[in-house]
Amino acid sequence: MTTLTTRVFINGNSQAVRIPAEFRLDAEQVSISRNEEGELIIRPLRAERGAALLDALRAVGQVDDAFVAALEAERASPLPMQERAPL
Repeated sequence: MTTLTTRVFINGNSQAVRIPAEFRLDAEQVSISRNEEGELIIRPLRAERGAALLDALRAVGQVDDAFVAALEAERASPLPMQERAPL
């Protein structure tokens, strides 16, 4: 198991943790909990945005498999690296 040390900082009224690139999450939201030992557990939440729209479009025959495959391929492609000032 890989372990890295990172920075904890204040962001407004919240505490934030810098997540190193090696642990980058493919999610816009996470769930966070604390186990019995007091350790924090962070789990990515997968966005299901557009699922209802796709279901509706399928129902009226406006979506084919190629369209869905193109959407899934776009979602699977990695996001570009953000440029940030060094710490």
